[in-house]
Amino acid sequence: MPTTPVTTKERSAVRTLLRLWPYVRPVRARLFTAAFVAILASCVGLVIPLVLKWMVDGPVSERDPAGVWLGALYLLLLGLAEALLFGLRRWLVARPLSHVEAEMRAGLYRHLQRLPVAFHDRWASGQLLSRGTTDLMLLRMFLAFPLTFLLVNGVTILVGVIIMLLQDWTLGLVILGPAVPVIVMCVVFEKRYAEVARRAQDQVGDLTTVVEESVLGIRIIKGFGRHRSQARAFRELSWTLRGTELRKARLLAAIWAVIVTLPEVAVGAALVVGCVQVADGQLSAGTLVAFLSTALALRWPVESIGFLLAMSQEAATATERYFEVLDEVPEEGAAHLPAATRADQRGLLFDGVSFRYPDAPPDSPPILDRIDLHILPGESMALVGATGSGKTTLTALVPRLHEVTSGRITLDGADIMAMSREELRSTVAVAFEEPTLFSASVGENVLMGADDTAGTPELDRALSVAQADFAHALPQGTDTQVGEQGLSLSGGQRQRLALARAVVGRPRFLVLDDPLSALDVHTEAAVEAALRDVLAETTALIVAHRPSTVLLADRVALLSGGRIVAVGTHHELLRTNAEYAHLMSGADEEAHR
Repeated sequence: MPTTPVTTKERSAVRTLLRLWPYVRPVRARLFTAAFVAILASCVGLVIPLVLKWMVDGPVSERDPAGVWLGALYLLLLGLAEALLFGLRRWLVARPLSHVEAEMRAGLYRHLQRLPVAFHDRWASGQLLSRGTTDLMLLRMFLAFPLTFLLVNGVTILVGVIIMLLQDWTLGLVILGPAVPVIVMCVVFEKRYAEVARRAQDQVGDLTTVVEESVLGIRIIKGFGRHRSQARAFRELSWTLRGTELRKARLLAAIWAVIVTLPEVAVGAALVVGCVQVADGQLSAGTLVAFLSTALALRWPVESIGFLLAMSQEAATATERYFEVLDEVPEEGAAHLPAATRADQRGLLFDGVSFRYPDAPPDSPPILDRIDLHILPGESMALVGATGSGKTTLTALVPRLHEVTSGRITLDGADIMAMSREELRSTVAVAFEEPTLFSASVGENVLMGADDTAGTPELDRALSVAQADFAHALPQGTDTQVGEQGLSLSGGQRQRLALARAVVGRPRFLVLDDPLSALDVHTEAAVEAALRDVLAETTALIVAHRPSTVLLADRVALLSGGRIVAVGTHHELLRTNAEYAHLMSGADEEAHR
């Protein structure tokens, strides 16, 4: 199952989390205010033991009912103040943190659109989805709770310890006894939990990938009766994730046991020592009550350390995973190369073009090797070759879905590397063999290939060229939603809509990757007849497998072994090139089956 490898290098959780600062900075005022309010609320809670001391040593010992009622009023007011302050803190962080999450998700999406196709070929879609959903949810939870309460609880513990030491320093030292072993356990726990948290979040990405592929490929799964094997694969991944989550739970249980048990033992020891001191008259009962009340008030801040550290490590891992994507280098812009303008370079020119995939071994042969091909202005060139010869890869180089390894490609004398991608892709239109439609209306899918000013006339013309007038007969016409991946339509319908999208903008250059492969013979003939008028107005490169598609072109280029080995008309190559004649004879047989 494709996944992103687990990061094994040492990292600092604090340094990793600091990368969130640019997103947090715009809302820092409310977050700092919320933290201050939470600290104030905790300090209000620590005043309650002091009121108890006053009540026990004063009204209670003096048998003063009025004083007791006054003390009860003080306690009620302090409790209400603490509750209101914590409520205010939650209100302060809710809106800004939802804004931070939305900004980070939008930034991730924008960056994904700018990353090269090679990146998307390497990464499993589920890993990207989990980074945009689960990981960002973990970061929002961290900013809302652990980030604040690591500070708040730290201040609360510090203030509480000072209060206890001021009450009685000997009891304070008893309470502080477990501090060293607790700190050591926290350091060990943090390191181990970070590794397991990373593994769990990567496994969530793997599981998301399986779910997505199963949903998109449900027809294949049902068609081949593979639901049991898919369910088995999903169950295995689920159990693997379960095991990782159980290990996280065991680590959290271990640190929780230490953090809860040792302070409880210390409180018990302080209670015994304190009672002895009260019996000996060395300590007032009120002081002992205040001391123990303060110690009990610090239970949650101390016990939450493990929980907060765990959430912080998960947030650090989520931050690391998020920035693994954002640190990927996006597609480069124009290289500002001098543009050639010689007349013999008009049209579409491949000049010594070679291509090797970026992750291929350096000593591996290139997919394309020194391609030289010139398509004249207004000319249509069919590209023919055996399966795996590199035809689709060559067409992907024109809109810079992949970058040439060496050589250059020019459009009307302008090197495509000197053009911005926006300019290039507004000049070149593409239609791929595997048509991709989006969860939008038919009209929106087609007009994606034109500028924002295109409307109904352009849409109707493109549908007519592609013989996609069936769109008007859909329940809501061209406003009909086609559904995810367009699977509510047939393969031929999807391919015709993809072709309409390619021609709707009247592009200067047109790249078609076997655009008619899913059409029946009669529809193919109608599309070809309409397409001839479009091809007369543009410079086109057409990947073709059928003789009928080849005949749309003015000339044919034969790609073999990563090289252009022959160029001519269809009839010339049939007479002079045995490989071409063999390919076309196979296509003829296929067409007659």
